[in-house]
Formats: sequence, C-alpha cells, structure tokens
Amino acid sequence: MNAGPGTDLPDWLRSWCVDQLGHEPISVLFELRSISAVYGLRLAGGRDIVVKAREDEGREASCVAAQAWLAERGFPCARPITLAVSVGTLVVHAEESLPGGEMLLGESSDVAERYAAVFARLMTELADLAVDPPLPNPRWIRWDHADSELWPAIGFLDEQDQSVVPEHVIETANRVRKRLLAADLPCVLGHGDFEAQNLRWRNGDLWAVHDWDSLAWQPEAALVGAASGAFANSGPPTLAPIESSAAFLATYQDLRGRRFTAEEQEIAWAASLWTPVHNARWESLHGTAPVSREAVREQAAERLRRANA
Repeated sequence: MNAGPGTDLPDWLRSWCVDQLGHEPISVLFELRSISAVYGLRLAGGRDIVVKAREDEGREASCVAAQAWLAERGFPCARPITLAVSVGTLVVHAEESLPGGEMLLGESSDVAERYAAVFARLMTELADLAVDPPLPNPRWIRWDHADSELWPAIGFLDEQDQSVVPEHVIETANRVRKRLLAADLPCVLGHGDFEAQNLRWRNGDLWAVHDWDSLAWQPEAALVGAASGAFANSGPPTLAPIESSAAFLATYQDLRGRRFTAEEQEIAWAASLWTPVHNARWESLHGTAPVSREAVREQAAERLRRANA
C-alpha cells in the first residue's frame, strides 16, 4: 500500500515519524487493530519499522523499557527505537521490524515443554530488571482490580446484557478470583499474553516473542499458571489440556531450579483458569462460538481442585 496522499493513515503519524525517526512513511506494509493500532511502515530512508499506538493507561513506558532491556540482552524480540511518546490521548512507540517465522502449533505435553522453556528464559531475564510496575494489568489478567464487581470495569463489555454469561463461568470466576486474592506472594514482571500467536519459530528454534504491551505485574506462579493454560492459543482462545499445563509447570520449575511451594502450585492452577473465564464471558457477550466456555465447563472442576479453590 502506498503511503502517499490519500492513504488512510492517522493525521499525526506522518509528522510523528519525521519528528522521531527523521523520515516520513512512504508505504504501509501492514496495519492491525485490536487493543493497539499497529502499523508496519517503510520510511523514506528505506528502513522498515513498526509503530504501535494505544490509549495511554500509564503502563506503556515500563513495557517499552522492558522490551528494550530484553533486546539488549539478546532475547529474541523486536528492539524499540523510540521511547513511549504521548500523542494526544495515545501513547506511541516505534520498534524494529522483525517479520517472519512460523507459529509452533499443538497442545501436547511436548509442545508445552518447549513453550515453558521460553517462559523460563524470559522470566530469568526479567528478574534482573528494575522498572515501575506496568499497572493496571491487562484486562484478561486483572483479577486484582479494585472495582465493585467480579470482573474489572470494561465499559463496552459491562454495558451489554450480563445474563447471557453462563452460571458455570461466573461460579468458576468467583472461586478463582477468591483464591488468587487470598495469596500472599510478591509480584514480579512477566508476559501476560503468552500464546502461540505471539511467538514465532524458525527451523525449530525461537525466532521472536511479540506483544510486549501485555506485560503484567502478578505473582510469578500466577504468571506461569496463566501461560500454562494459554500457550497453545493460535486462534480463538481456549484452554490447554490439563496434562499439558502440568508439563508446562513442571518444566518451568525444573529450568528455573526452584520448586513451587504448595501455595504457589495452587495459585498457578487458579491463574490457569482466570483468562479462560474472561474469554468465556467475552464469547457469551459477543455471541461467538463457545470455545472457552466449553473448555471451562470440561476442565474447571479438576483445575479448581488443584487450586484448592
């Protein structure tokens, strides 16, 4: 797509590229819109970059700093090339383009162990970083909210008819959140959206981890538990098999050289359910296929048992 006159780029983006990077965009390589707006651009100087813009929640500077820290230490991720910069109500940064690679698909225990090895490496690297906590946490991992209802306040979800959310989803969410909030564990920095769709591999080796906007500040066991349930997601989100989550948790602890305490084990299993119940609510409110809803129905009892919830 040509980025000349008429291309549907935000008004601020051209001047931002000139101010921050010294060149204007001449073509649009791709554009994605979800929570963030993501633009793959080719600049007049011939450089390919990615610009990310999202509503400013006060957490983005820490996410960009952590991503830069990891890239400098050789972790496979795109290197930020600007700081997080305010543009009106948005916060914007640019990073190197790191295209290519394939998703590693599957939800077997063997695949779980490969993802767990990446997560262990990531958490080991982040343990040495001092950064302001990126709060509030992403909404799908924000069980620690201070809002008055079960779910964190999300206007466009809250204004819909909540009666369509199945009772088994609400009951599971209540039990999970109660168990997570009862934990007395320190919070650490970690990836809060560790899914197959956010990683790329080449020839069997890790090529890139993406989506650093989704860093979270939660207990280590909770972050690992959430990842153990979500690692296989490559499309509509669901929940990995219980035996695969168990393999993920065991491999992570082996590679980190520390066994979780009994409380941490329970918190890991509880956290493995929070994102799926969030997704199940989303499915119900939007009338989409009940992928997470069915996974929660099938697995909740055993995961709650392991969580002592």
